[in-house]
Order: sequence, then structure tokens, then C-alpha cells
Amino acid sequence: MQKKIVAIIGPTASGKTSRAIAEAKARGGEIISMDSRQVYRGLDIGTEKITIKEMQGIPHHLIDIRNPEESYSAGDFVQDATQLIDSITARKKVPILAGGTHFYIDALLYGLPRNTPENHALRETLEQHTNEDLLKRIEAVDPRRAKELDPHNRRRLIRALEIIETNDTVPSRTQKEPAYEVEWIVVDQPAEVLRERIDARLKQAFERDLIDEVQRVRETVGDERLNELGLEYRIVGEYLRGERDEATL
Repeated sequence: MQKKIVAIIGPTASGKTSRAIAEAKARGGEIISMDSRQVYRGLDIGTEKITIKEMQGIPHHLIDIRNPEESYSAGDFVQDATQLIDSITARKKVPILAGGTHFYIDALLYGLPRNTPENHALRETLEQHTNEDLLKRIEAVDPRRAKELDPHNRRRLIRALEIIETNDTVPSRTQKEPAYEVEWIVVDQPAEVLRERIDARLKQAFERDLIDEVQRVRETVGDERLNELGLEYRIVGEYLRGERDEATL
């Protein structure tokens, strides 16, 4: 019999965090974060990372488990989440997965494509293209994966194309049936509400000294890695390098 999990998904600022806590309270659950950036220590303001107080006593997993200079892949997530689901279920609790990284839940349910070795010659060729060109090439053959990628994360764009071109096709998942019985909860809001919430979040982030946070992270990881950590970190990094002014923040 398949283990049961709850998966709460939805766009940024839709209310996934509060819904996950409400569901955990009602069901006796524990929350497994599917946020690909909240795994990193020190990325608090820019990722809207939940605080201990906001957790309301509900156990949260896969938050603050890596330093920002380290990598955390979908494969790492699958391994960690699988172990957590087993242990949470063994405690007679409900595993509740919440977050916005759809590639993570897809990999957990259907497996990862077979391992593709690095192709250094191909990487050198791809390095000559802009991020926009790389994304367009991915969109042409795998539009679903293209939507999941950060268009400014050059390393992941190149890796996605490396996998596609090395295999001469979009690699299939390793299993046809989902690994778990999933109860899906989709949290959404009207577009105008989401825009208002995102604008308010960004304003609050700057009021909470987002610039200082980005400066600390930048000093640790450097500009190339900073650009891979998300839009907020890339934009503030550009400001810190003098590539944009306050009016364009």
C-alpha cells in the first residue's frame, strides 16, 4: 500500500504557508518544505522564510540545512523527503509537502531522469549563448521544464540543455506511477491580489534590510552564485555592483 501525503502547491504569495500550517493543525501533520531556496541558511528575508514563531509549534523540515555556497539538487530533495515521509508516517503523523518548486514534487513522485555525465565540450559551446537563448532552446523541446527553471540561473539552464542534448531527447522519468498517494491542495488567488501581495512583500523585505542580507551573502558566495539564488538576490546584487540605481530596485 502506498504511503499517503498531502501536497500544497500554488503561485508565489498565494498563501501556501498559512494553509500548510492550518492543515497540519487539523490533521496532526508535519511540514516538509519544497522551497529550493529556504534550504539555505542566511537567505531569510529574500525568501520570506518562515520564522519559529510563525511555525506555531508545527515541525518544519528541510529549512536551513545547507550553506548558500553549497548545492542542493532535486536528487537531494528526493532522498531527504523520502526519509522524512517514512519517519513522519511511522510517528502516525501526516506528511504535508508545501512550496513552489514543482520539479521537486515531480521528481519525488515519478523519479529523476537517468544520470547524465557532464559534457565539457558541450558546456563550452553553451557558455557562448545568453541566458535568454538557452531558455528558448529548452522551451522548444521541453516547455514544461523551461517553466520550472529560473531564467537567470545559468548553471541550471546549461545543465538542462546538457541532459537534453546528450540524450538526444527529453529524458523520461524512471517510473510511470506516482510513488505516493497524493492529496493535492491548490492554493491560488486572483492575479490582482497576487500582484498586491508580491509588491507588499518586496516593500517589507527592503524595510527589513534585504540589502544588508544580500551583501552578507554576496561576501560569502560571490556574484556568480548570488545570481543563482533568485531574483531578489540577483537584482540587489546588481545594485551593489553599481549596475542599477535605487529607482530601479
